Amino acid sequence: MASALDETPGPPWFTAALAAERRVGTVDVDGCAINYLEWGDRSKPHVLLVHGFLAHARCFEFVAPLLAPNLHVVAMDLSGMGDSGHRPTYRREDRVAEVVAVAGATGMLDGPAPAFLVTHSYGSTIGIDTFEADPTTFAGFVLCDLMMLPPDVLSAWMGGGNEEARLSRGVARPHRTHPDLTTALSRYRLSPPQPCANGWAVRHIGRHSLREVEGGWQWKFDPQVLVDDEHGPDWWIGLPPRFAALATRKAEIHGADSMLMTPAAVDYVRGLTGPSVPFIPIPAAHHHLFLDQPIAYAAALSAVITTWAATPG
Repeated sequence: MASALDETPGPPWFTAALAAERRVGTVDVDGCAINYLEWGDRSKPHVLLVHGFLAHARCFEFVAPLLAPNLHVVAMDLSGMGDSGHRPTYRREDRVAEVVAVAGATGMLDGPAPAFLVTHSYGSTIGIDTFEADPTTFAGFVLCDLMMLPPDVLSAWMGGGNEEARLSRGVARPHRTHPDLTTALSRYRLSPPQPCANGWAVRHIGRHSLREVEGGWQWKFDPQVLVDDEHGPDWWIGLPPRFAALATRKAEIHGADSMLMTPAAVDYVRGLTGPSVPFIPIPAAHHHLFLDQPIAYAAALSAVITTWAATPG
């Protein structure tokens, strides 16, 4: 299993992607600064990328440049995560406002080019909220590896007493300060746990999950989000029918070896959406498919989005 301490150099395409020209910006959303990274020409079809729980925009930092030749791409940090500001409490309606504000600040909602929302894992729950609030803001929705297990499987899994399985967030405990970056990186774990052959990608994500503070290094995320974003089985069971009911073009991309979007889960959700919604497995990828197979993931995203952009509907 790859470690964030892995110092193996990334392949040339990875190094080139990190060196690609990008713009960094912030937009104020009700007093909270929301950070974003931006690649490509704003006149092209737009893609807004939203990360998973306790993650950040830099999860897409080596994927976005692969999309940028044909698309205008933005990756954002949700509040309380990454380099965005923190809030006293984290309400889901505030997160929807953040998504829409970043899209507006980066020109996605102006002009004739359509804008598409791409979300990973927990970010996909914010995507569902966004389309329920207004199905017209974005022209399509690509949901990536959100846990949508059949209800009986999900209930058993979350009720099994396993802390990881139950997704219990607990209480807001202050971050420990690690004395140095190496010690901090040694504590970095993917959640849910999975193998990953690309240590260079895991190290990149782990390094940018940390910030230097007085006396050492701490995680960037606000511990309060562990409390405010806790949900029980009924909420999770409700996500697949909510996704199926969204009045927009939809697609789903998942790791073929994901523990959260299994073949049984695909069959279950496809039964709700009908055959018009594509479900695309990325071979040899687990839940963090952008770490396992970043090039294949980018190719799948590009195929869906450029096809949609060429055939407005």
